Amino acid sequence: MFHVERMQVDDFSFAVQLANTMNWDMTPADFEFMIKLEPDGCFVLFHGQERSGIATSISFGKAGWFGNLVVKEKFRRGGAGKLLTKHAMDYLKNKGVETIGLYAYPHLVTFYENLGFEPDIAFAVLKGKATVSPTHGMLKEATKRDVPEIIAFDRQYFGANRQKLLETILFNQDNLCYVATINSKITGYVAAKVYGKTAEVGPLISNANWKEGAVMLIETILSRLNGFEIFMCIPTKEAELLKMLSKAGFKEDFRVVRMFSGSALAQNCICGPESLERG
Repeated sequence: MFHVERMQVDDFSFAVQLANTMNWDMTPADFEFMIKLEPDGCFVLFHGQERSGIATSISFGKAGWFGNLVVKEKFRRGGAGKLLTKHAMDYLKNKGVETIGLYAYPHLVTFYENLGFEPDIAFAVLKGKATVSPTHGMLKEATKRDVPEIIAFDRQYFGANRQKLLETILFNQDNLCYVATINSKITGYVAAKVYGKTAEVGPLISNANWKEGAVMLIETILSRLNGFEIFMCIPTKEAELLKMLSKAGFKEDFRVVRMFSGSALAQNCICGPESLERG
């Protein structure tokens, strides 16, 4: 018989081992970070006393994101994934969430459609080592003073208040963030989480009508990360961005589909996710 419990610290080793059967390269610190942001939003599925699956979620006021979902292979196709997903969805809805987003592998789109999600747009997950020269007219590196304005800008274009996530990233001095401005007002920003010689670029939010601004943001932050192993996720419709990244040495690893249950978010901007787990 299946049942779901809130993830605890002593579940981390199981969560990491199971997640990495999917080649996600996760560590205990990843789950520690998730629980720090959303203490009650990470779950472990049990079959009797046996740990059988994991799921993560995070709330941003009226919006939320469904992240990692993995079930042991021997328990798949028996309703375990559906049970875990519905449990996380119920958790978010009980917190007042009206829109839930997620990134789905293409072969799981139908699975999520059956749970009420609708496909939005496709994204390419890219990886590579940056070889980008510093650009003319380098954009401004964000300071702590810029954080409230970045959060307000993000809320306007993403459509939800990601303050708790963005503050955690932007106040970490190991990370990077650049902003584009016109007449002293932010028109876009990009951040990167840096771990040694590895970096995850995102979130990226830029005005949809200023595509060259998104290119400048990415070029600027990559110029600070030359030689780093870099991961990022870009909408497949953003051909100019993808062309620039291809020239810089990035290769597509796989694709995902952004899906929503409820009103879609981030519709009037160029949006690169902070992560697949958190939107």
